[in-house]
Amino acid sequence: MDILNLIGRNEPLFKSDLAGKETELREVVNASTFLILGGAGSIGQAVAKEIFKRKPKKLHIIDHSENNMVELVRDIRSTFGYIDGDFQTFSLDIGSLEYDAFFESDGKYDYILNLSAMKHVRSEKDPFTLMRMLEVNISNTNKTLKQSQCGSTKKYFCVSTDKAANPVNMMGASKRIMEMFLMRWSLDLNISTARFANVAFSDGSLLHGFNKRLEKLQPLAVPRDIKRYFVTPEEAGQLCLMSCIFGDNRDIFFPKLLSSKHLINLVDVATKFLNQRGYQVFKCSSEDEARELAKTLPARGEWPCYFSSSDTTGEKSFEEFYTSKEQLDMTLFDDIGVIKNTAMFDNEKLIDFEVRVSQMKLDLNWKKQDFVKLFQHILPNFEHKEIGKFLDGKM
Repeated sequence: MDILNLIGRNEPLFKSDLAGKETELREVVNASTFLILGGAGSIGQAVAKEIFKRKPKKLHIIDHSENNMVELVRDIRSTFGYIDGDFQTFSLDIGSLEYDAFFESDGKYDYILNLSAMKHVRSEKDPFTLMRMLEVNISNTNKTLKQSQCGSTKKYFCVSTDKAANPVNMMGASKRIMEMFLMRWSLDLNISTARFANVAFSDGSLLHGFNKRLEKLQPLAVPRDIKRYFVTPEEAGQLCLMSCIFGDNRDIFFPKLLSSKHLINLVDVATKFLNQRGYQVFKCSSEDEARELAKTLPARGEWPCYFSSSDTTGEKSFEEFYTSKEQLDMTLFDDIGVIKNTAMFDNEKLIDFEVRVSQMKLDLNWKKQDFVKLFQHILPNFEHKEIGKFLDGKM
């Protein structure tokens, strides 16, 4: 599969930036110890492989997904083999007592990279999953930052998202609030982060779903009015590692992608995807028609597709990596931009946010509107539009 062709590029990003920094990058990694949190997700695995192949002194990986962790180890062993350094994986939930005991038993890491995240817009459909989103994206981040501060950590990296820039959905807003907490922690600990585009074929993504639909002889369903930026999983891992190693305190790295060249319509991606596999698109007028035709069309080289309008809560019509109020440095790298931050945050609002969330958890009683009001209090410009339709209600 030619992923670059699917996402409208001929060359990988960061090629020249990595070449210019490779010697230093290899020296730092080879002399350092690393802990990756959420290391068995798509981006976490990519980061883990970028670190492993440069032979670190120690690489420990945490993830609650036992199956994904097994596959990561098999992948690393099958691709890179072995290193002299201490390489271990642990199937643990970051929010658990077991993880606390694990960290207490060692806790000596030069670099901690937090790749754990609730990343789907669809996760805001109910208040219970929404609380878990806050737990993963904000509370666990604060917890592991506190633990890092007590250790010998040189840098704490935490992945963000392009959807944190002028957020319109709860997921993007939760990551924006996380960034605000990072600014507070930056007074006591070096931190950096990265915002990047959709990771092509990452677990649970629309493009990952394309593969699943073909495996199961099911139709493709794609919004026809949505354009997105894409990076490959390998590029996502490289950007995270570059930010972790070379970012100054409070830096946010992002890919230099141009709307005129790199913003891709999802229908175009689906069409190229099917063409690469020898199929032509057959446009259907409804989900029912698409499901029915999936029984016969593939045998004659056509694939049923339902291209619908985007009409669900949380969808952003365009993507951006930074806001007009953020200070940029576009000169440090060829293909990486850097947002330079000062430690600006409203500590009273952050404290109030934590207190209110803690009380909601104690009460075991919360509604989605409680979160919307909470987010709007800390993010006054957050414009959440509740449409009443969610992605789980579509094919």
